Amino acid sequence: MLTSFAFSAAAICSGIAYIWAAYAGGPLLRYLFKPLSTALILLTALTLPEPVSHLYRILIAVGLLFSLAGDIFLMLPGDFFLWGLVSFLVAHVFFVAAFLEQTGLQIHGHLLILFTLYGALLLYLLWPHVGALRLPVLMYALVLLLMGWQASERWWSMRSASTLLAMVGALLFIASDSILALDKFRAPIPHRDLLIMSSYYAALLCIAWSVHHFEQL
Repeated sequence: MLTSFAFSAAAICSGIAYIWAAYAGGPLLRYLFKPLSTALILLTALTLPEPVSHLYRILIAVGLLFSLAGDIFLMLPGDFFLWGLVSFLVAHVFFVAAFLEQTGLQIHGHLLILFTLYGALLLYLLWPHVGALRLPVLMYALVLLLMGWQASERWWSMRSASTLLAMVGALLFIASDSILALDKFRAPIPHRDLLIMSSYYAALLCIAWSVHHFEQL
């Protein structure tokens, strides 16, 4: 457990360094700390003892690996946004598979309605501005919301610290990606780097720590 705490602490320090570099205008430091932060979170998930299940750990780790790939694509010079989008879409597919691993597909009407309404509002705000990316943006939004929905369903069914961490992580991921999308396609958002990256790294940390089996709440 101490090793996992050390990787998490290093990830937090690296994430703070990345956000500082984003404001200070240091491109080389951004290229270093952005993927390093995610890689350290991946190592956290791989070293946590007493996993919920070995399959759950593998699925979460693969999702974090594709998140790392998405980080790299999005920071490369040139137009790699679509590659980054696809990488994160695949990451979310693995996260969804992890959240379904124990409980299967769960449906509670109030949760389904909440996520459907949020998705409809987000797409309403983005749709006129995404142009040729409408199909990939729609697919990504659906998978992202599916991840958040099933993470919430899993917590609703099991009520453990692990499922709570997974749900909080998924909701933070939705918040981070929503801010990123609104900033990119609709209008610049003040302090975008701070808002997007702090919620993103917090999301990944929560999802990584959900690998550990905690006692029931």
